[in-house]
Amino acid sequence: MVIKTTSVPEPPSQDQTQLSVWRRTPPLVLPMLVLSCGLVVAGAVAVKGIRTATDTVTVTGASTERLKSDFADWTVTVSGNGLSQQQAYQNLQPDLKRTLAFLRDAEIPESKTQLTVLRTDRNDIRNRVTGMLTSTEWTARQSIHVASNNVELIRKASNAISNLIGEGISLAIQPPAYTYTKLAEKRVDMLSKATADARERAIAIASQAGSGIGTITNADTGTFQITVPNSTKMGSYGSYDTSTIEKDITAVMGVTFRVQ
Repeated sequence: MVIKTTSVPEPPSQDQTQLSVWRRTPPLVLPMLVLSCGLVVAGAVAVKGIRTATDTVTVTGASTERLKSDFADWTVTVSGNGLSQQQAYQNLQPDLKRTLAFLRDAEIPESKTQLTVLRTDRNDIRNRVTGMLTSTEWTARQSIHVASNNVELIRKASNAISNLIGEGISLAIQPPAYTYTKLAEKRVDMLSKATADARERAIAIASQAGSGIGTITNADTGTFQITVPNSTKMGSYGSYDTSTIEKDITAVMGVTFRVQ
């Protein structure tokens, strides 16, 4: 019995298969593949470069200082009543003189006081049923405006002048308005300190990512808040409290830094 053996061809190796594929590939495909790979690499480099160039961090810096007012505005209004305009004016004069004497006794110089224009108001009293005029009353008002750099002197006088009301003098007392006259200079200094605070915050943030901080690309000046000491009240358009001699001034800056 004769047994015939048939040889089975071995499958082509991986190298032979790839060679066969390369041989069957049209001539233009190879350059296209090479060009595509080049564009992918170049695109990756370009995107990376743009992202690094535009990396920024925006932080808010603030600076707060306690300052003392150096100017005070204060107004006191004396009034007198009468059945006629003339009588109201005459009844006003003794109370006005007494009030001016009080200010002199409080050591406020006459050069720091000013009388405003006298105002008179007529009040017609009518019968509630018939509407007929029954009488007329007049009120004369004289305001005394005080402006001084001696804020402590004004504070003491404003606290004591209410004693005149106990003497029967008709007064309308406005609280003094305490302001700071060098605010323009202070703002420049406060903005500089707020910007420095923003840089420190940006450095702390960038350091967590292993980066550094470069130049400023944008800066937005926020509102100034001038408040009573230790106040948390903030106004969206800024605030300026004039009720206290000592006050806190806060400057806010939004600063954008380039990340290196």
